Amino acid sequence: MAAAHRRGGRTGEEEYVERWWHYLTPGPLQLGTGLACLGVGMQRGRLPTVGPRTLDHWVAVVVSGGRGWFAAPDGIRQPVTAPAVLWLRPGVPHHYAPDGDGWSESFVDFTGAATAAYAELGLLPDTAVVPLTATESAQRVIARIAGVCRRGGPLTGVEAAAAVHELLVELRRHRADLDPAGEPVLEVLRRDACLPLSVSEHARRAGMTVPELRRAVQAVGAVGPKEYLLTVRLNEAKQLLAASELPVAAVARRVGYDDPAYFTRIFTRRVGVAPSVFRAQQYRGDGQLRAVGRAELARELTELYGPERGSAEARRATD
Repeated sequence: MAAAHRRGGRTGEEEYVERWWHYLTPGPLQLGTGLACLGVGMQRGRLPTVGPRTLDHWVAVVVSGGRGWFAAPDGIRQPVTAPAVLWLRPGVPHHYAPDGDGWSESFVDFTGAATAAYAELGLLPDTAVVPLTATESAQRVIARIAGVCRRGGPLTGVEAAAAVHELLVELRRHRADLDPAGEPVLEVLRRDACLPLSVSEHARRAGMTVPELRRAVQAVGAVGPKEYLLTVRLNEAKQLLAASELPVAAVARRVGYDDPAYFTRIFTRRVGVAPSVFRAQQYRGDGQLRAVGRAELARELTELYGPERGSAEARRATD
C-alpha cells in the first residue's frame, strides 16, 4: 500500500497531489475463478503523465472530475472530459494525462480468462475513452474495493474480484454514448417474449426492421434479440417446471414453442439437462406432483394472458 500527499512550487503556483493505491497478488485458485483484482487506487490533483506503456492486464480508470487527454497507439490525442472511463487493454500501448489543472481519478486493475466473455457481452468495450452519465455508483464500488484491501484478510481477493464484476456492470449501465431508446424496446420484448412470434414479427410489432431491432437491443443488452428472447423464455420455462405440474408440452406452449420436441432440444442444449430432469431436480411445489384441472389452469393463464388467450391456452394444455 502506498499513500502520498505533496505540496510544492511550480512557476509560482501551489502543486497539490493526493494518491493512494494498493496492489494484490492473486494465487492460482483465485485466477481459476476467471476474474481477479490486481489493484485499486484513488488519485487527484496535478498527476504525472502515464506512459507510453503497455500492460498485460485490464485497467478501468474512472475520471470523475477535470480534463485531460488520451493517446492511442497511433499517437493521436483524444480529449478526456469527466465523467468518463479510460479502458486500458492488455497488450495495447497507451499514454494519458490530465491537463494543467489536474483531475480526479480512481482505477482498478484486473485480469482473468473471464474478461474475454465480458468483452463479448459489451462490458469491456473496444473504445478506449468512454463518456459516462455519472460516476457516483462506480466510485462507491471502487471505494468498497479499497476498503476490502485496507481491512485485509483471507477473503480479500475474492471480495475484491466480486466487486470488479459489479464495477463492470455499473460502468456499462452509465455509458453516455449508448442510445437509451433501446430500453423500452427491451421492455416490449420481455413482455411479449413468450408469444409464439419470430424475431421479424417482434420487429414489426415494435415498428422496426430486424436490423433496427438488433441494433436497439444490442445497444442496451449486448446480445441480439434472438438470444435475449431465448433467455427470457428459458427462464420462464424453468419457473414453470420448478413450481407447477404442467406437462412439458404445456410448458413449451406457455413459453412460445408449439413444437414440444423442439423446445426439449433447445432447453436441453442450453440448460444441460432435459426439462423433465430439471423438474425432478428443482421442483418447489408441495412435494408431490399432481394434475392441474382445466379450470385452475384457465385462471392462472387468464391472469397471465387475459381472458381470451388464457381460455384458449388452457384448452390446448389439457387436451
